Amino acid sequence: MTYILGIETSCDETAAAVVLDGKTIVSNIVASQIDLHAEYGGVFPELASRAHVEAIGAVVDQAIEESGITYDQLDAIAVTRGPGLVGSLLVGINYAKGLALATGKPLLGVNHLEGHVYSLWLTEQNRTIEFPVLILIVSGGHTELVLMTGHGLYTRLGGTLDDAAGEAFDKIGRLLGLPFPGGPNIERAAQNGNAASYKFPRAKMDETYDFSFSGLKTAVMRAATVMPSAEARRQRGAEKKAQLRDGVSVGDVAASFQAALVDALVEKTTRAAKTYNVTEIMLAGGVSANQALRQALRREADLPVRYPPLNLCTDNGAMIAAAGFHRYQAGQRDEWDMEVQPMWPLTYDTYAEA
Repeated sequence: MTYILGIETSCDETAAAVVLDGKTIVSNIVASQIDLHAEYGGVFPELASRAHVEAIGAVVDQAIEESGITYDQLDAIAVTRGPGLVGSLLVGINYAKGLALATGKPLLGVNHLEGHVYSLWLTEQNRTIEFPVLILIVSGGHTELVLMTGHGLYTRLGGTLDDAAGEAFDKIGRLLGLPFPGGPNIERAAQNGNAASYKFPRAKMDETYDFSFSGLKTAVMRAATVMPSAEARRQRGAEKKAQLRDGVSVGDVAASFQAALVDALVEKTTRAAKTYNVTEIMLAGGVSANQALRQALRREADLPVRYPPLNLCTDNGAMIAAAGFHRYQAGQRDEWDMEVQPMWPLTYDTYAEA
């Protein structure tokens, strides 16, 4: 039996978990910062790192306590090394270094995106996954289409050239006056809207597997809002925001926007799945909780579509521990001078290059 402690602090969740043999969650503790960042309409990096400092000790101790094992019984400590916010990553990696030094346990730096991938290994413990598989990672900071041919073996087929899917949800949510985070609130508003009300664009990107949502975001803004004139900005202040047009239905805009974004994700994902002859499609990341995306992928794909339960879609320590288990089994051991990698891509043999 191999027990891995996973620590995650890449953005706005302070999380720690203990996972057995890379597939069984023994404990999983998450301290969310949503309320802290809500008034800003997005994550405020300095506040995020301070909140991690305040929470991480208690979160890790609770994860160990609820696991029923001691620190001595751990086999290794896995921590998110990147990508993410520099200040937030530093809190987690420095805490993990201190803990590894104090306990004498091996230290494993884990790619945050790889963690999302391995959230799928925590859902059906007895199922054998046959490679290659196609993974669509969609979150607040990332939209990546990745071909996985083995543990630690990834080829990035495409990704966003501007806004990530979750970022687009947050920005449109603010535009429509919905609370942060935008994803679940737009999805909720869309349930009362008509997705055919607006014909928003779907960027084709010359038949590549890349995504672009900036044009969609602009189209929504133009259709739904009235921008103040230059004179109005001078009179009312340069920060005067656009107002929703008279008669605009937030539900209709939300539903039409969501449909356009989902269409773009599904079209490229299903096309890549056929091209690379994968055995299944895996959906991971915070936006993988979106029911419209799940349903559309299952409807359009002619092979199995897997996604994690809602509590494993957002950032958590269990996914880092699961990814850490496979790194540990492959013989990876990181040095004490390991540094954070805020722009670390998932595009290579992570065991060889980490």
